[in-house]
Amino acid sequence: MATSTLNIETLESLGTARNGNSETQIEKPTKTKNWLMIIINCAFLSIGLVGGPLLMRLYYLHGGNRKWIPSCLQSAGFPILIFPLTFLYIQSKLSTESPSFWLEPKLSLWSAIIGILYGLINFMYSLGLSYIPVSTSSLLLATQLCFVAFFSWFGCDDTWISFAGYNTNGDRPVGVSKAQYLTGFLMTLGAAALAGLTMPLIELGFSKAVRNLNYSSLLQFQFIFCASATIFCVIGMLVNKDFQVIPREANDFELGKAMYYILMVLTAITWQLFNVGIVGVISYTSALFYGILTSVLVPFTGVAAVIFCHESFTGLKGMALALCLWGFCSYFYGEYKMMSKKVINNGTPETIVKDENKLNRLNDHGEP
Repeated sequence: MATSTLNIETLESLGTARNGNSETQIEKPTKTKNWLMIIINCAFLSIGLVGGPLLMRLYYLHGGNRKWIPSCLQSAGFPILIFPLTFLYIQSKLSTESPSFWLEPKLSLWSAIIGILYGLINFMYSLGLSYIPVSTSSLLLATQLCFVAFFSWFGCDDTWISFAGYNTNGDRPVGVSKAQYLTGFLMTLGAAALAGLTMPLIELGFSKAVRNLNYSSLLQFQFIFCASATIFCVIGMLVNKDFQVIPREANDFELGKAMYYILMVLTAITWQLFNVGIVGVISYTSALFYGILTSVLVPFTGVAAVIFCHESFTGLKGMALALCLWGFCSYFYGEYKMMSKKVINNGTPETIVKDENKLNRLNDHGEP
């Protein structure tokens, strides 16, 4: 039976036998993950997600009572990105083979729109954290995995809802009324819902890019993203007259005036690492993986809150943390099984023979 050119080319792409043996060489996929960048961005996200809420709660525990100031600090670290962006710009000018440095205009507008939404998320989260403990806030934010899954695939698992252990009597801070606690609870849950919408929107923006995104493009996206969120929060500070309050609040801060400003700077830097980690993790993996990672970091945030903020740790929170870890392990086990099945189906000589037979059957019916 004669074999068509199409069949020969297809079989060569599947694999070639060498020295008459059954050993088959399979072509490697052209797209590979940059594991170093994934690890670095996961580390940034972890530092911000664990350290950021603790620093903000420290602000509220020792005399701070503004809502827009911490909201702004969650994104106001964006000027830090000027330094690596400047270095990458100079590097692109010196290199004749480097692609265009500037971000696509359509993607820039997209990042600005998402940044405004992110500024609203920051305010809702700051308002919630002023009334509820860090451990409870982190558990509520873990529910964004459900919202991420919903907005990504329009379907979610009800199990993730049980992350939120609502108990107004067990962990309500001293001096906070039930109404304030409920407000903080609902605002934090709303922030989780909006964050669950925002992360797939970031991934959608990357998928619409005309050319492949490099690291300088990601930093520019992050810069516009955070700058837009900061402008949104600064407008809120101007309306609420927070700038006039900062000197007085610093003088009355229980840990001292100098510590007040040091705390502001550390909070901005920590949250900026978190923001860089968000864009990096979503770019190199997916929005769903970001949701999984934030869920698994919840136990560490809760334990840190118990150690440094002396918060109560109830049995309901322990069960919710266990569910977070169980969900994380289940996700990676499912990924492992899926990858193993894919390798078995795509990489065995039996699969190649099956494909060859299928092509021959098509050839029997005549070439198009």
